[in-house]
Amino acid sequence: MVVLVVVLLGLFLSARGLAGFYTDYLWFDSVGFGPTWRGLLWARFAPAAVFTVLFFVLMLLSLSIADRLAPRTRALGPEDEMLARYQQSVGPYAGRIRIVIAAVFALLAGGSVAGEWQRWILFTHAQSFGVKDPQFHQDIGFYVFRLPFLTFLFDWLFAGLIIVLIVTAIAHYLNGGIRLQTPFQRVTPQVKAHLSVILGLMALVKTAQYFLARYELNFSGRGVVEGASKTDVAAQLPALNLLMVISIVAAGLFVWNIWRRGWVLPVIAVGLWGFVALVIGTIVPAAYQQFFVQPNELAKEKPYIARNIHATREAFGLANIKAAQFNNRNNLTRANLDENNRTISNARLWESSVIASNFQQFQSLQTYYKFNNADTDRYVVDNQLRQVLISARELNPDDLPSQSWVNRHVVYTHGYGAVVSPANSVNAQSGQPDYLLQDIPGRGQIPLKQPRVYFGEKLKDYSLVDAKQAEFDYPKKGADATTRYRGAAGVGLSSWLRKAAFALRFGDQNLLISSQIDDKTRIIFRKDITERVQAAAPFLTFDGDPYPVIADGRLVWVLDGFTTSDHYPYSQSMSPDTGTGGNFNYIRNSVKVTVDAYDGTITYYVVDQKDPVIKAYRSAFPELFTDFAKMPQAVKDHLRYPQDLFRYQTDVYRKYHVQSPTAFFSGAGFWEVSADPTTAGNTSTVATGVTNGPQNASSSGKRVDPLYVLSRLPGQQTEEFLILRPFVPLSKGDSQNRLSAFMVARADPNAKQQLESLEMPDGLTVPGPVQVNRTINTTQAISEKFTLLGRGGSSVLQGSIQIIPVKDSLLYVQPIYVLSENGGQPTFGFVIVSYGGEAKFGATLEDALNQFRQFSGIAPPPPTSGGAQAPATGSSTIDQLLQQANAAYADAQKALAAKDLATYQAKIDEVGTILGQLSNARASESGTTTTTKPSSGSSSSTSSTTRPGAKGGAQALGR
Repeated sequence: MVVLVVVLLGLFLSARGLAGFYTDYLWFDSVGFGPTWRGLLWARFAPAAVFTVLFFVLMLLSLSIADRLAPRTRALGPEDEMLARYQQSVGPYAGRIRIVIAAVFALLAGGSVAGEWQRWILFTHAQSFGVKDPQFHQDIGFYVFRLPFLTFLFDWLFAGLIIVLIVTAIAHYLNGGIRLQTPFQRVTPQVKAHLSVILGLMALVKTAQYFLARYELNFSGRGVVEGASKTDVAAQLPALNLLMVISIVAAGLFVWNIWRRGWVLPVIAVGLWGFVALVIGTIVPAAYQQFFVQPNELAKEKPYIARNIHATREAFGLANIKAAQFNNRNNLTRANLDENNRTISNARLWESSVIASNFQQFQSLQTYYKFNNADTDRYVVDNQLRQVLISARELNPDDLPSQSWVNRHVVYTHGYGAVVSPANSVNAQSGQPDYLLQDIPGRGQIPLKQPRVYFGEKLKDYSLVDAKQAEFDYPKKGADATTRYRGAAGVGLSSWLRKAAFALRFGDQNLLISSQIDDKTRIIFRKDITERVQAAAPFLTFDGDPYPVIADGRLVWVLDGFTTSDHYPYSQSMSPDTGTGGNFNYIRNSVKVTVDAYDGTITYYVVDQKDPVIKAYRSAFPELFTDFAKMPQAVKDHLRYPQDLFRYQTDVYRKYHVQSPTAFFSGAGFWEVSADPTTAGNTSTVATGVTNGPQNASSSGKRVDPLYVLSRLPGQQTEEFLILRPFVPLSKGDSQNRLSAFMVARADPNAKQQLESLEMPDGLTVPGPVQVNRTINTTQAISEKFTLLGRGGSSVLQGSIQIIPVKDSLLYVQPIYVLSENGGQPTFGFVIVSYGGEAKFGATLEDALNQFRQFSGIAPPPPTSGGAQAPATGSSTIDQLLQQANAAYADAQKALAAKDLATYQAKIDEVGTILGQLSNARASESGTTTTTKPSSGSSSSTSSTTRPGAKGGAQALGR
């Protein structure tokens, strides 16, 4: 019974494996990549087959020789009786046993080679980099394409010969050629000759390993940086050369030993070999490093540090980065703001995570829709380029009205539409986002002609289209809207074999028996876009943040594909936390991938024609890739610089902006990516009544994430879609509060890498994000407002601090959100602007700017709501104002609890007005005069953007 269960289980697992194999082929064929499937299969099968046959031949040949060399007669010893019985038992089947043993070991040894398919592809399609390494003067392509597979080959061969040696020795023992308990000759001359030949082959393979190990020194981690160091070149390299000679001599001695008695010479050779390997291969290099290099390390390692700096900058695409000085002058005028009004007005008032939760609350409309996240992009609206946040409304299968099989796989098959909001606009009445595209059916200023979303993020399982029952489209009064799929995606279920294969793949018998399926029905699977593009191109790694683009009325997902390698000589490797899959020291964003959200069409556009790695893959899979020139312009207009790539490059550049080996060795000029002083970017809440306090900027902890901005850099004529990340000095002290530089990358429509580092002059103290956050939190008017908003169980969320370059100065902008005590979604509270060491806040960006004396003269503040009089001075008046603020805030919380958002906003505006009066009262009491604009005022909802300045007046949120 147990045997039957085991057999049935084995058959089931085998059947599932075959079903997966077959359905994979059907999927590749359905997306037009059948040749790619065959190429990937061949890359796994060919080397495994070759190595399996090679090992089988070696093992079978050695066992056959062992049988032929078996002695006919030997003097009887203690163990001969047992061996004689063994030989009598297996003698008639010796040939078949040899084949079985050889086949089993060959399958085990050769099967493991299938995992080296990627190295095999690169090895067989090697390209030239046109650059040679500085130590051995080999083309970089040798290290990236050939060395990894050659190293694996000889490692595998050496391990295989060890197995052959052991099995052969056992065979000789069973055949009587070796005796362990005998007063006579323990090993016959024929057996000694046989084993000596195998040992000689092992010594020659070891010679090849030593030869390749010389090149592996280019990836050594012994020195100050990665790459062959002084010790590697002066001590380790000569040791490897000597070991090569010794291994060749040892191989000769093993062969010579065939004609000599005993094993003296081989034993001496192996002993000497091991001794030399220990002394000159380990002890001598360690002593050389300790006593010769370390006492004068800079002088000894300087040329090798220079090699590492050059190689690392090349490998991470930093060689041509433009470094420019940013002379922060803090001399902005209102005229400067007018000149840069588009840059300033496009400052983001919404965090991606905060607005995504608002989308889910107010735009999912049904439980079975969801917004996974919101992505930053830019669109032309009313003839102006505007920064927006966009999110696709995807299907949420876990919250369907019913979890029946028909509902999950036949009726509810897709999401519907998308939401687009201006990043700088807020509905003043509700504190929620404004919309450029919203609702079902979609309405707004960005047309989406094909709104159905069959492919998206985090979509698992499968869907059946063209089944007997129509698909649910969206709810409407009277009767739900339904649809029939007219796209090209899916695999036809036109035969019983296909139904059975998919039933096994998904473990779902309904695919075999459901009456919903007919000959026209197709099954759509791999609906997750990352899984989809990874399946067809498993040799690429992808950015962790795919983003949707509305192009020509269709929703298209865009993913950034990377080629990586861990074998670029002298380049410093890194271990990322995201999806690149392991250590690497070379990376290129060589591919942009698009996936149509409706029909699932995948297109891999090659954007870096010079990358040798993508050239190799394109040579292997020519039908997979498309020229970048064929990408529709409507999609090109929305390409952006990959966030993960920029993160890797900034992590590397923080040290490798230093190009002097001497300065690099000292490390005094190193930077660090600024610590993240806020928490709202992760939707963390601030404790009740307490703001985010200043954080110690240490070399550990969360770093500021790259941030997309629509801005105009100094010297540029128009706004560009940029990604930015700030640097501070590498220090555990307060110097990390100072900004050292910030790095930007342009989202060029031609997908060219354009990096720029804007560096602060020496001796000029420019506040960084941590210092700005400290200034914000210690500004009395702001801290008082935080305290008020934090009472009664509510929480304050501080958004990311955005660095906005304006002319030759920096503005810092931070949105603030409020989360009520009853939970719900965060609402926009106000915005803070920090400039010149001061921090001001307002209901709008214009409001906040008008708080600064140098900006407030042109746009006078509007009258206070309700005709409030200018406050008198004196502590009694201040107490009264505080009581009024507390009362207004309490009323606001009651309105929020009752979901009366209009009253809530009005009361919050009143709180802001009173706080402005309070600030003036305190200034008057202290004998100073301060022009303070009320933090909030009565305003109406708007989705248009008005430039800051006199003509625009005080703008509502998002203008």
